[in-house]
Amino acid sequence: MTPYSLSPTFAEEADRQDPLAKYRDKFFFPEKNGKPVIYFCGNSLGLQGKDVPEAMQTELNSWRDYAIGGFQQGANPWLYYQEYLAPSMAKVVGALPHEVTVMNTLTVNLHLMLLSFYRPTDSRKLILMEKGAFPSDQYALETLVKHYGLNPDEVIVEIAPAPGNFCITTDQITHIIQQLGDQLAMVMLGGIQYYTGQLFEIHTITKAAHEVGAIAAFDLAHAVGNVPLHLHDWNVDFAVWCTYKYLNGGPGAVGGAYVHEKYAQDTEFPRLAGWWGNDEKTRFRMEKGFIPKPTAGGWNISTAQVLNMCCLRSSLTIFDEVAIPAIREKSILLTGYLEFLLNSIPSLPCNIITPSDPQQRGAQLSLYFKENGRAIFDRLIQQGIVVDYREPGVIRVAPSPLYCRYQDVYDFYTIVTQTD
Repeated sequence: MTPYSLSPTFAEEADRQDPLAKYRDKFFFPEKNGKPVIYFCGNSLGLQGKDVPEAMQTELNSWRDYAIGGFQQGANPWLYYQEYLAPSMAKVVGALPHEVTVMNTLTVNLHLMLLSFYRPTDSRKLILMEKGAFPSDQYALETLVKHYGLNPDEVIVEIAPAPGNFCITTDQITHIIQQLGDQLAMVMLGGIQYYTGQLFEIHTITKAAHEVGAIAAFDLAHAVGNVPLHLHDWNVDFAVWCTYKYLNGGPGAVGGAYVHEKYAQDTEFPRLAGWWGNDEKTRFRMEKGFIPKPTAGGWNISTAQVLNMCCLRSSLTIFDEVAIPAIREKSILLTGYLEFLLNSIPSLPCNIITPSDPQQRGAQLSLYFKENGRAIFDRLIQQGIVVDYREPGVIRVAPSPLYCRYQDVYDFYTIVTQTD
């Protein structure tokens, strides 16, 4: 609904016309000062769905009623539990079902995939990542190259924004890929940069990496459930993500992984093995000799985390019903409205460091305050507006389209205008 207006009636009318408005009632909201908070922190932890307690109770009942028999009996026999989530997850990330699995947590999955895909040689061993990547990614790559006896300062190439800028252009990324050429073993970037909220052009970057013979890999923690992804069509080699942000899987929720089918179906492709990745036909023979499933599930290590996964499974039913294109349509409008309101403030005490082009961002604006950022953040929290703060001086505001309203955005704007 555009053009936007500063009138409060705009938000009221936009909410009335919002085709996703009904989904707000599917979530629980914390309360502050006796009323539900305005929750703009889905980029850190999504809200609990109202169907989660029942989903959890179903599995608790199976445990109670069948004990070990729950692997073969009950509403959802546990033996194949991770497979129940794959079709829905595949649609969210734009992959084929056999290219996707859920297991472990994000950084554990990143380590597993890096050990499969990073094969340094004397001539090809460099890894490209963005400067200021999320710490877990930095630590994973640092310890990976040390594992091979290499020096991170020599092997990891960090690309930074040009002086005076917060974001990295696609041209910068493709240019350095071309410069590194056949020395480059892997490009490992976030799909959306967690601090700035910049959405990288995954397709273009993947193509550039492949042109020099490098692996294209992405941490999609802030992209999955937020923006459209087409990992298979884009020919991405592998990707990992968490599910507790926009996918609302719950604190510490199970992670996800994508492996392109050219690797997933190659049972000789190297990996660290566990018995849950072994072919079900031979798993219970308890014999030597790992025979991986010819899917991304061939990277499964341990028994499915059923009581963890059931929360995500409950949430994914909403994504099956709504689908990412509809979520993205509202996200663009909602985040655009937030940007419009903020830019209308004559003496806005911050800079919006997230790209203004909707195609280069998701459901997040990062506001950089040169002064008083922490104090302003504290004031917002006291007013019942849940955002998060990242040093130095950035407040991240993420209006998740499944449960945030235009009225929420307008109320946030009115609080900010009252801030000294």
